[in-house]
Amino acid sequence: MRDYYCKMEANKFYHVLNRGNNKENLFYKPENYEFFLRRFDQYLSAFLNTYAFCLLPNHFHMLLQVKSDEEVQAKFLEVKPFEKVSPLKTISTSEIISKRFHDFFTSYAMAINKQQKRSGSLFLKPFKRVHIDSSNYFSRMVFYIHANPQIHGIYDDFRKYPWNSYNGILSNKPTKLKREEILEWFKDRENYIEYHTAKADLETIRDLLLDD
Repeated sequence: MRDYYCKMEANKFYHVLNRGNNKENLFYKPENYEFFLRRFDQYLSAFLNTYAFCLLPNHFHMLLQVKSDEEVQAKFLEVKPFEKVSPLKTISTSEIISKRFHDFFTSYAMAINKQQKRSGSLFLKPFKRVHIDSSNYFSRMVFYIHANPQIHGIYDDFRKYPWNSYNGILSNKPTKLKREEILEWFKDRENYIEYHTAKADLETIRDLLLDD
């Protein structure tokens, strides 16, 4: 049984996922996907390393690593004057990460609610996260996240989908993705491509399918 609501602890890897409340869309226009990634960068990139992502109309998946306690705490001290947190209160890394996600979701939801002239919660609460606790699990999760458009019948070939990180990892453009680490994980660029090609039979990751 997977624990979907574990604490996110320093140096550990997590599959993070969330969907629209009542299965409503999170993204309505191409610029919404771009805005989501910019807001994620603004609120969370200083605290997390990003290894893979996929944004679909009504949900998203990310493979993330919490940075070290020292990095998280130091960065939080930089933003703390803007946070409603008592200067005398000690706050753990897991609490900081939870708060940053809350602020990220709130900021994005406010913008979408204004755009769509809607009200109420945009995201399900709390968001799901699953600890990635083995190297095999990590490799297969990279593929699973990238393959989601195909799994859900949105795209015939996930490698052509514009809102996952598959091609971003192959690109030479500047990125916040841990591109070099991912390619090194799969040995090299060619093996990364071959792994995704070999796994194209989605039955090979059937056990990873989640109630997302």
